[in-house]
Amino acid sequence: MSTPTTTYTCPYCRIQSEGGGATCPHCGAPVDVRERISDSGWAEQPPIRDMARIHFNRSTCQISGKYVPVAEMKLDKEDSVYFSHHVLLHCDTSVQLDTMRMAGGWNRVLAGMPLFMMTARGPGYIAISDDHPGETIAIPLPAGHAVDVVEHRFLVATSNVGYQWESSGIWYTTQSGDDQEYHYPLGQTMDRFHAQGAPGLLLLHAPGNTFIRDLRQGERILVEPGSLIWKDRTVGMHLHFEYPRGQYWFSSPRWQAKSIWLVLQGPGRIAVKSVYEPPEMTGGIVMSSGATTQYW
Repeated sequence: MSTPTTTYTCPYCRIQSEGGGATCPHCGAPVDVRERISDSGWAEQPPIRDMARIHFNRSTCQISGKYVPVAEMKLDKEDSVYFSHHVLLHCDTSVQLDTMRMAGGWNRVLAGMPLFMMTARGPGYIAISDDHPGETIAIPLPAGHAVDVVEHRFLVATSNVGYQWESSGIWYTTQSGDDQEYHYPLGQTMDRFHAQGAPGLLLLHAPGNTFIRDLRQGERILVEPGSLIWKDRTVGMHLHFEYPRGQYWFSSPRWQAKSIWLVLQGPGRIAVKSVYEPPEMTGGIVMSSGATTQYW
């Protein structure tokens, strides 16, 4: 006589498991926390509990600490990960470390991105940690799925997760007198991660609390540009400016933007953080961008 089995579907990573542990084995979210969604559709992603263990391939990742969490990985000899060189905290001598080749190194320097990435292959322990308070976010990627991540949020990914960086396409220029300046509310580049051939694991770091939302086909939402953490590749985005009404043509503030928003359009999932830096308003006249405008 067969024993009936029960499955648990995590409301945060949407992956099924046996549900026997205290946390989801794929993303580390507590299984005894009921998903709470606000009237507007946002759900707070619960922090990964101290000492929660995430499984990937033949290896495990244990998240330790609450304020500046450490991701300690026990790598199988068949598994490897890659990460930015500055987040390595400690490593067993049995783990093989190598430099990961990065295309367009000079452009990365100009964009303020890490120039050196490293790989680590087991067996052995390796620990990754950001040096700022915040939450570690685990994103299990189904095979073929891709997400776009804002600059400086990446911690570590399994080796089967493809990585490329490209222009964010979110920019605007201002002009004050003869001086013209470019502004990149999301940064000049975004990181795109894509699970190749098999499921993969991606870890990010974000300050404050994290909130996630599913956007329906064609649904749009305005968010502070600096609050975005990641989005599904299917989610489109552009800038939106708001200008005050009633200004005369000879009044210099007429083309001075009052608010700058990032428009996100579904379908797909997005994640934002509660700690962010608002776009710098230099007081110059907005000259060009790929944005829409609105007067009020």
